[in-house]
Amino acid sequence: MLLLVDLDGVVYRQSEAVPGVPAVLAARAAAGDDVVYVTNNATAYHTDYLPRLAGHGAPVGPDRVVTSALASAAWLREEMPGVRRVLAVGAPGLERELREAGFDVVSVGHAATRMHQEGIDGWAAAGHPDAVVVGLDPQMSYLRVAAAADCVRAGAVLVATNRDPIYPVENGYRPGAGAVVAAVATAARTEPRVVIGKPGPYLLQAGARLVGGDLRTAVMIGDSMTDIAAGRAVGARTILTLTGVTTRAMADALPEAERPTRVVADAAGLEAALRELAARG
Repeated sequence: MLLLVDLDGVVYRQSEAVPGVPAVLAARAAAGDDVVYVTNNATAYHTDYLPRLAGHGAPVGPDRVVTSALASAAWLREEMPGVRRVLAVGAPGLERELREAGFDVVSVGHAATRMHQEGIDGWAAAGHPDAVVVGLDPQMSYLRVAAAADCVRAGAVLVATNRDPIYPVENGYRPGAGAVVAAVATAARTEPRVVIGKPGPYLLQAGARLVGGDLRTAVMIGDSMTDIAAGRAVGARTILTLTGVTTRAMADALPEAERPTRVVADAAGLEAALRELAARG
């Protein structure tokens, strides 16, 4: 059975493991299930997650983590074969994924600096890129948005890693990649050609391709309705865990059409649900 597993809120919360969940996943992997982690986070390189997952006791492998940055690079290779030069709006992890996929990558910070120093527009400063890929940019600035928007207006394809508006931190929330995407799209007067991350299907499809998994018998495990919607989009069964952002009251209030296959409160519930779904095939 293919298990597509969200990270924050499912496997861990901030720096702490969700009690019992890594052990449940390890047991399923030992029994023959394929465990692939799928995250909208585009700031880190995909193998950067491995030490953290291993430290929590979760099953790991270099080809078992799919971020929206990795999937964005894959989408460009598969769907836009003419793209060579890419402007990366985001963190170093996004830039690295794009470079290792074979693209000529220019950082939006570099383009913004050239705009300021040389008095040129963003399209020229970035070296006329074919695509602009936008993720969470912790250094977001007016000139960075201007550089990206200039490139999109000049014809570069706009790709959003995800449109999560916020993400949780220990003392509240911070703007997510969606806030950066919105700024660039508004300034360019152009919506993204594609949004790679959940709730769309592409991230999960990329995860399934890594291991040759069948999405028709897969299980998406997540703590948000974004995760569940992504699972439904690819025809997978879904498990909503109440270990992250969704409460029991929120789950109970869902319309019938949006409800997951199972709702579980903890690791014991997850183990039972996976056992049941595996028996059904």
